[in-house]
Amino acid sequence: MRTLISTAFVSLDGVVEAPGGEPGYRNAGWTFKEVEFLPEAFEIKDREQRESTALLLGRVSYESFSPVWPGMADFAHYNTLPKYVVSTTLTEDRLVTDWGETTVLRSLDEVAALKETEGGPIIVHGSATLNHGLSDAGLIDRYHLLVFPLLLGAGKRLFSTTDRDTQRLRLVEHEVYGNGLQKQVLDVVR
Repeated sequence: MRTLISTAFVSLDGVVEAPGGEPGYRNAGWTFKEVEFLPEAFEIKDREQRESTALLLGRVSYESFSPVWPGMADFAHYNTLPKYVVSTTLTEDRLVTDWGETTVLRSLDEVAALKETEGGPIIVHGSATLNHGLSDAGLIDRYHLLVFPLLLGAGKRLFSTTDRDTQRLRLVEHEVYGNGLQKQVLDVVR
């Protein structure tokens, strides 16, 4: 079974919305506007790219990333990976043609089936709504979090607010950086 990893830039109060400056959110760009950049804090992002074998995105994140990431040298390896977009509304004609193989999945059952295939880790970037569904369905195996020492208040959150049984996580790697960022790698305990 393949490992499904959710990776996120997240504020201390759980907000994941518009970390890179996406329009429409009052605190857009909070990852680079509010906290000093330290390259060593982002080592996990390079590691994720080297170790992942597929990208899984929700429609909104796909539509944000697909016009930009194919041309970015920082994401060159992701261009070579198969991409999966979970959406009930995205049509094939709206997929970009310069970002490699992309498959639209119509349900979380299809994500569960993808996890059963041969291959290495599948990584989820962004995709707050998708993360909620994946978590609620028990499909996430690991979280890679860069927690920023910020309270952003309103905004899309990484974690679902569904009333459900406690989900235990095991901290398997962590580090605190001089700018206050915290790396937390957590496995979901089953």
